[in-house]
Amino acid sequence: MKRRSTVALSLVVVLAAALTAATSGATKRAAANNITVWLQIDAQSGWPDLVASVNKQFQAAHPGTTVNVQYQNWGDHLQKFDATIAGNSVPDVIEMGNTEMTKYMAAGAFAPLDKSQFDNSANWLKGLAASGKFGGKTYGVPYYAGSRVVTYRTDLFKKAGIKKLPASTSEYVADAKRLAGAASKKGFSPVYIAGTDWYVGMGFVFDYGGAIATQVSGKWKGLLNSPKSIAGLTAYKNFFDATSHASKTTDETHPNPYDVYAQGGAASMIGPSWFTCCVGAKFKGTTAQFVMPGHVKGQSLPGFLGGSDLAVPLSSSNKALAAEWIKDFTSSASEKTLQAKGNIPNATSLLGSSVNERAAARSWFVPTAKHWVDVENGNILRNMLAQILSGKLSVKEAAASASDNIASVLNQS
Repeated sequence: MKRRSTVALSLVVVLAAALTAATSGATKRAAANNITVWLQIDAQSGWPDLVASVNKQFQAAHPGTTVNVQYQNWGDHLQKFDATIAGNSVPDVIEMGNTEMTKYMAAGAFAPLDKSQFDNSANWLKGLAASGKFGGKTYGVPYYAGSRVVTYRTDLFKKAGIKKLPASTSEYVADAKRLAGAASKKGFSPVYIAGTDWYVGMGFVFDYGGAIATQVSGKWKGLLNSPKSIAGLTAYKNFFDATSHASKTTDETHPNPYDVYAQGGAASMIGPSWFTCCVGAKFKGTTAQFVMPGHVKGQSLPGFLGGSDLAVPLSSSNKALAAEWIKDFTSSASEKTLQAKGNIPNATSLLGSSVNERAAARSWFVPTAKHWVDVENGNILRNMLAQILSGKLSVKEAAASASDNIASVLNQS
């Protein structure tokens, strides 16, 4: 699930003040044998038994230690966290949405962690592991993920004579042509994709070995103009032109893909797995999902993962214990319990055979740069895709412009 929030602009100042207070001993700290853990309400409603068993195990291994779990809401947890930083009363462990991590890591809000201390760290899902890494150090431990898949109407695929799900994007294009022939609704999309949905567009870039940007000698360099990225962008344009009748210049919320689907306007759509919630009562019984294929047969298109990381605030007085608790809560046994409850575990070595888990095997994440949010807010990627799909600029021209703009934004002081 994609989670977004805006971090207070004064975060760096607040952190500096909090750390000064901590150094001077001016603020009362929590007892050394107590740790406070902030988890989202998903855990409270979905796997309270796991939380209880991990706390029991942890407290048995650390006699006299109490774990105080406090459940938070996604809507206001960052505002509350900012307040604890200002008051130097931070939790010892905090769950963060993966897209929320960068701003806090850049501001120095979290303590670095020893990656080797945690189970399966060599095989963490790429899209989650990247979200917890900044400046070469690990600050967030992957907790669980949410993937992107293709949601489709089985009745239309059957009507079009499609007996086997596509194993490559070229096969999907061939199926889309058959779906188009079997449809009667005006404006019908065999595959619904909003033109500027950069989560899908960048999946094609990464599928061809491209990337958005990388750091070279401490400076960010745009990579969208690299040959591999251009190959991916070209493939996205070709796929969109052949399969989607959606607008080439609007985003994925105008309209929502699942609204188009629920109104009978699409045979399939690419997006988060939870899209099944909103396909409409009429199509509920004929809706299923499959892994979005990449250009290499049998290999999935890399997906942008939603999900959560666990971090230790820098001003926690119990950082070692906090890291130990995270270790227990993300152990192989704990992750398998989460998996049994329908979640995607945090490592490729733990993935099962479900559609959602197979889709998570190949993933990507945005550059963990201080000013990445400015790239998003500036719609650089969306504008590039609109220029490419509308023919306003060639793929190379649009990619070169976007690559330069991204580098300029990321390299701001």
